[in-house]
Amino acid sequence: MIERKTRGINSGNRILKARKIHRRAEIGHRKRIFHFIYNQPFAGAPHAKGVALEKIGIEAKQPNSAIRKCIRVQLFKNCKKITAFVPRDGCLNYIDTNDQVLVSGFGKKGKSKGDIPGVRFKVIKVSGVALMSIFRKKKIKPRR
Repeated sequence: MIERKTRGINSGNRILKARKIHRRAEIGHRKRIFHFIYNQPFAGAPHAKGVALEKIGIEAKQPNSAIRKCIRVQLFKNCKKITAFVPRDGCLNYIDTNDQVLVSGFGKKGKSKGDIPGVRFKVIKVSGVALMSIFRKKKIKPRR
């Protein structure tokens, strides 16, 4: 016998049951119900503070040839270690180890950006001062 879509005035219960089963395949529903966002490093927040552990250089993916300057950061909220990109040329010189940094996403909904493999975050502030204002010599980084 050929299985067809249920029809008729009394078919609502069967349609509801089938919808509940097939809804699990939808990514939006799974993210909403199973709370995948809370397993991520930021746990749903747009920014996170942490301490800079070390400076590292990550090689760019092919066909580019460069060493992208990044830092390893340990977050305060859940002690997870992440890799964050340091924007602009020479900004890595303004970040020391054990500095408090503010990190945000790279702007691709949790995915890595461009030719930097595995780096999903970027540095915004160092010791409470914006990295761009330190780079443009508008402010100086406080000594702590």
